[in-house]
Amino acid sequence: MRINDDLTKPVIVHAARLDWMPSPAPGVERRMLYRVGGEVARATSIVRYAPGSAFPRHVHAGGEEILVLEGTFQDEHGDYPAGTYFRNPPGTSHVPAAEDGCTIFVRLWQFRKGDDVQIVRRPGEGEAATLREGAKEARVLFDDGEERVSTEVWRPGSAIKAQNLRGLEFLVLSGRLAVGGEQLEPQSWGRLPVGEPLEAMTGPNGAQIWIKDAPLQHADVFPMPG
Repeated sequence: MRINDDLTKPVIVHAARLDWMPSPAPGVERRMLYRVGGEVARATSIVRYAPGSAFPRHVHAGGEEILVLEGTFQDEHGDYPAGTYFRNPPGTSHVPAAEDGCTIFVRLWQFRKGDDVQIVRRPGEGEAATLREGAKEARVLFDDGEERVSTEVWRPGSAIKAQNLRGLEFLVLSGRLAVGGEQLEPQSWGRLPVGEPLEAMTGPNGAQIWIKDAPLQHADVFPMPG
């Protein structure tokens, strides 16, 4: 399966308008944003857990990055409310579940070799960052020099410009904004190749956005089996 796999082209997906597709686990569905591979895939998805659903224990052979969007995500280590950010590097494992249901943003098999930092950032955690024009809040969730992951809150009616020296990926968490003539809403996801800045105009209520500043695929990305 190949979905939005040409990393040289900009892409915007309005995920909230996509159908939910079943996963191998009962009650767990997904909206596929980017995918190369079958059930084991280099992939970016929105995943929804129905109340009481769980995914069997699995090893993150290629790494897993998660942002909890709605509800409370759970595993054997604890409960993680909306706004929690994870990095589970290759070799880690858990049993994900959601007693009351939840929705998460997930990136799989996109870690590079040697990236073995496992972190959990709960809501409000992370280092405060320098504000770009039009932003009223910015928080760095992860920065190791190779990639920088942050969330930003943008003021209503603001023109925003984010430079793009490595590649940019973003997800609208709340509010609305216009990018390249398209109106983005919560769960709208975008990816821009290096050199193409993110230029946006926020709506009357502003917006909150998750941003990854990094190569769209690391040169030393962890290899998939086969």
